[in-house]
Amino acid sequence: MGRRRSFVSSLVQAQRKAEQLRLAQVRAAEKAHAQAVKNAEKARKDYEKAQRADQKERARLYNESRVAQTDVQNKQLEQNIAQLTGLLADALSVNSSIDFQQLKETLSLPTFNPGSLAIPEPPPVFQNYIPPEPGGIQKLFPGVKERYAQDVAKAENLYKMDVAAHTQREQARQQRFVEVRTAFERQVAEIQQRSANQHAEIDKFAQEFGKGSPEAIVDYFTIVLSSSAYPDNFPQRAKVGYVPESKQLVVEYDLPSFEIIPEFGSFKYVKNKDEIQTIARSQAQRKALYSSVIAQVTLRTLYELFQADRKEYISILVFNGYVDSIDKGTGHTQRACLITVRTSRDVFKSLNLARVDPQTCLATLNASVSKSPAELAPVRPVLEFKMVDPRFIEEVDVLSGLDQRMNLMELSPFEFESLIANLFQKMGLETRQTQASRDGGVDCVAFDPRPIFGGKVVIQAKRYKGTVGVSAVRDLYGTMQNEGASKGYW
Repeated sequence: MGRRRSFVSSLVQAQRKAEQLRLAQVRAAEKAHAQAVKNAEKARKDYEKAQRADQKERARLYNESRVAQTDVQNKQLEQNIAQLTGLLADALSVNSSIDFQQLKETLSLPTFNPGSLAIPEPPPVFQNYIPPEPGGIQKLFPGVKERYAQDVAKAENLYKMDVAAHTQREQARQQRFVEVRTAFERQVAEIQQRSANQHAEIDKFAQEFGKGSPEAIVDYFTIVLSSSAYPDNFPQRAKVGYVPESKQLVVEYDLPSFEIIPEFGSFKYVKNKDEIQTIARSQAQRKALYSSVIAQVTLRTLYELFQADRKEYISILVFNGYVDSIDKGTGHTQRACLITVRTSRDVFKSLNLARVDPQTCLATLNASVSKSPAELAPVRPVLEFKMVDPRFIEEVDVLSGLDQRMNLMELSPFEFESLIANLFQKMGLETRQTQASRDGGVDCVAFDPRPIFGGKVVIQAKRYKGTVGVSAVRDLYGTMQNEGASKGYW
């Protein structure tokens, strides 16, 4: 009985321990599950936090990129404005004269590189074809010597064939090498000849310029103007004419249009709209800057031309600045002269351009400037470029021999026209006589240099014994309108 109770008691204890162990395992599993859930929740929250931080960082970086983009646009705009306001100042530190030697192209010859054609192919080596002789006991076998002799004969034939093929290939290589070298030498000779021709042309140009050839003078100063470094959107086109008798250079220059002045004053990034907004530049600011650009280009051109005139071929410089545009009303191209100035070397050299206000300086030079260049309000050129055109011929001094003449009617038409030109010269006008044909109804063109009262003058030299008819006067008036002259004489 006692044993049974002891056995039952041990069973109960064992059962109790097993239950305690099970409960401990369940609690451990529950605790582990709870910890896993807690860890998962923490990981989820950390991920969401990192994601928010990443989004915030990306947003910060994006915002910085947009701000930087806006800053670049503003810097570019500032650079453009600085270029426009420094057009004159930039030129004062540059020597605009042309060195004829620098116009010569540098001779650059290619290097001869024939490649593999320069490398001879190694010839076949006879020893590499001959089979090894039978050695030792092998020589004692029957037929070995005969077979070896046959192998040697085959090798010799193969060697001879390979030598012949090699010789043919080598001859072809050498011939091709000669052809390539001949072509290269011909190319080098052509390059040298072109260079020599170009150098000879430059030397001839320099020689003609040194002798004062009007054509060379025009070409020289055309190169001076084309070499001037302006912003890319400037047209930089010019026509140059030269009057050797008066040492007068006339320039018809294409000015940039009003559109070169930026419409915007600055750029601003608006974060909540994610857009770069433009802040407009006032129309008054644009017009003021455009007027300054025109004044700077004019003074800069005069400066570059006078500075480049090492031979002092120029005594008087005439600058006419034009702008080409489309007439919105007609759709036709219109060409308006916005500024015209005539100045002498001595007057211009006395200026300190580093310290002047360009527009005030032009007023000092008695320049005629458009009152509204942005609207292309034109001015009348002090001397039109067609005053220096192919119609002009050399004048003859008739006055010196006039006292030997009995009657003006005895003069030839050409002598009479020259006489009229001489008379206007004596009165202080600059005159140019035209050719007898294709003169456009103009026998002589003169320029009166006086301010206000001066200008272009067209002259018809006709001899009449009676009264000049009304139709002739009307023709003269039509010629004045066509030539843009302020006065006409008959």
